[in-house]
Amino acid sequence: MFHGNLDYYTALGLQELRSRIAKGSIPASKLDKSINVATWNIREFGKSKRRSDSLHFIAETLGQFDLIAVTELRKNLSQLKKVLEILGPYWKVVFSDYTLDRGGNGERMAYIYDKRAVVFTGLAAEADPPRKKNKETGEYEALLTWWRPPFIASFSAGSFDFMLLTVHIRWGNKISERKRALEHLAKWVDKKRKDAYSVDKDIIVMGDFNIPKLDDSLFQAVTSKGLRIPDSLRGLDHGSNLAMNKRYDQIFYYPNYTKSFTNHGGILDFHTGGIDKLYPKDTPEFNAYTFEMSDHLPLWVQLNIDIEDEKLDQIIQKKKPK
Repeated sequence: MFHGNLDYYTALGLQELRSRIAKGSIPASKLDKSINVATWNIREFGKSKRRSDSLHFIAETLGQFDLIAVTELRKNLSQLKKVLEILGPYWKVVFSDYTLDRGGNGERMAYIYDKRAVVFTGLAAEADPPRKKNKETGEYEALLTWWRPPFIASFSAGSFDFMLLTVHIRWGNKISERKRALEHLAKWVDKKRKDAYSVDKDIIVMGDFNIPKLDDSLFQAVTSKGLRIPDSLRGLDHGSNLAMNKRYDQIFYYPNYTKSFTNHGGILDFHTGGIDKLYPKDTPEFNAYTFEMSDHLPLWVQLNIDIEDEKLDQIIQKKKPK
């Protein structure tokens, strides 16, 4: 981490933040053995000016993981650039473009990763919404718009090749609008997984789904085609919003390799303790604080990337002579 020449209050804030992070007991990843993957909605990241100390705090938080899917990255990438400078030269990013209309909210999505642990393998694309041919015009027309297109990218770590697909599902005026988007997302991912020319069958779906709680109708919509959450996250008794009472952020996967997900996962709580010690006493009210850090906490899992034995077992079982 390259925090550089810090002022007194930023150094004090970083010390407090590191103490809070340590309480989270995130296990260290091991080269070619495991990686820590997270999803984090960084509220309106790049939309308006942030304090310098906030960018140091964001970088310190991101640096706890090997690969992070970021939602709510905005048009202006200057804050992202500064955070990458703090993280250091080993850190890279792949990001999407933003939609020009108001529905897209000027948002991008990004994958920030440590190239010592994770390799970007070339695929980066937005997911097209499902389409149907109009018999009168001959045009293929979208059945719905994502508002903010899901962003997919391919990576490799150890012996594990995988794709990440990150979403920021619309809130909408009605629950039914959100549910419909989640149902179509589930169908899209299932179709992608089954496609013969898909880059990889191991697809991890993550981001801000705007799902209030597990197993409600919205959760059932996105899991209707076989996606599931790791046991380490299902067992959490709190959410990833600052009040810890909503499960808006999620990580889903298809269990192709049963040992890919370890029993380590959780939420990095940088908030408990409030703004005291993170910011000087003249820091504005709570709502402003959420625009400095975020109103979401990072959700993370540890992946086992040494899966050669399981690959061999599956090959042997599949090709065993009858």
